[in-house]
Amino acid sequence: MTGRPRGTATGALSRRRLLGAAGAGALAVGAAGVGGFAYGNDSEEPAHGVDRATYPFHGRHQAGITTPAQDRLHFASFDVTTDSRQQLVALLREWTAAARQMTAGAPVGGDAPTSYDAPPTDTGEALGLDASGLTLTFGFGPSLFAKDGTDRFGLRDKQPAALRELPHFPADKLDPRRSNGDLCVQACAHDPQVAVHAIRNLARIGFGTVAMRWAQLGFGRTSSTSTRQATPRNLLGFKDGTANLKAEDPKSLEEFVWVQEADDADATWLTGGSYLVARRINMHVEPWDRASLREQEALIGRDRGEGAPLSGGTEFTEPDFDLQGRDGPLIATDAHVRLAHPTRNKGVHMLRRGYNFTDGSDVLGRLDAGLFFIAFVRDPDVHYIPMQTRLSSQDALMEYLQHTGSGLFAVPPGVTSTSGFIGEGLFA
Repeated sequence: MTGRPRGTATGALSRRRLLGAAGAGALAVGAAGVGGFAYGNDSEEPAHGVDRATYPFHGRHQAGITTPAQDRLHFASFDVTTDSRQQLVALLREWTAAARQMTAGAPVGGDAPTSYDAPPTDTGEALGLDASGLTLTFGFGPSLFAKDGTDRFGLRDKQPAALRELPHFPADKLDPRRSNGDLCVQACAHDPQVAVHAIRNLARIGFGTVAMRWAQLGFGRTSSTSTRQATPRNLLGFKDGTANLKAEDPKSLEEFVWVQEADDADATWLTGGSYLVARRINMHVEPWDRASLREQEALIGRDRGEGAPLSGGTEFTEPDFDLQGRDGPLIATDAHVRLAHPTRNKGVHMLRRGYNFTDGSDVLGRLDAGLFFIAFVRDPDVHYIPMQTRLSSQDALMEYLQHTGSGLFAVPPGVTSTSGFIGEGLFA
């Protein structure tokens, strides 16, 4: 990670925050201070200190996609429990109002007085904390449009053709209790308490209209979304996301991330939005930790220290897949970097935004840990499914991976006015 970013410091950190920053290492947001660049929003990115960043809620695109990746995640999937379109719209309006306040560092309900005999409008565990770079990104699952053949809210005619449950890839072992959902919310922040507070409040607001289906906490981002961020490492100990798309490349974002008006005539409401792919990937860390460094590097196709391809150079040197060694290609034909590289996938890129997770241990005493993979793509049928099908069946690294959760969500464009709400175009 980079050090303290440019911009003014924001006062003395509390002891808890200072210790948290020292332990996590990634609270520094040095990548976020690119002056004059809007990170997919219409407002200029403000200067900020290590843990007092705020990102604009309003903009052409939702925040939390090209925003410099924060270090903490709370991802939640919800099922809609009402059959009332009016109640669903009312919920989205309430969620939007709450998101405006929380991303600005204010409590839900603002400073409006609350009756002493009524529940507080905010759950309170983030009082005294700043916004901590909080972004909230909302998505709609395919079951929101139609479920068991039923047009639930009069939206089926507007369902994007690409929005459906992801296929069952080879070697998948999906848990339905950790998959899919009608709505999703991605909360990212530098402080885990701020991210958890955001999801908790949205769930509280939605009581009676939605119920949480599943959720995932994440720590230690596994990708960089800005050139000002260093490449992080995953729980296998290797740098992850070296070739990730970056906010400073708007041309590639238009090609591979943002949905265009001509993409789907029946879903023009999604123009300026994207698709969110979520995959919970368990890593078999105990056998991995017993594998030799030679085997680990051969499976990845990069060296562990620098992150350079085994064909030579430094981290950002393009791999030479034709370079031969004594026993064949220096980068094996089933190495992860070869099979995932854009040159082996018709030039396809994606914007990854995943996180490490550790959820205790399983019944056999092994770590329940791995990568919560998140990617934003313009068209999952082109920019995700073909590559994942290939990786699932050919990647030698799959010996140490198990995909246990899955979801695909349409992420509408951002809210551009103070009277607008998330997904407004869908309900027009």
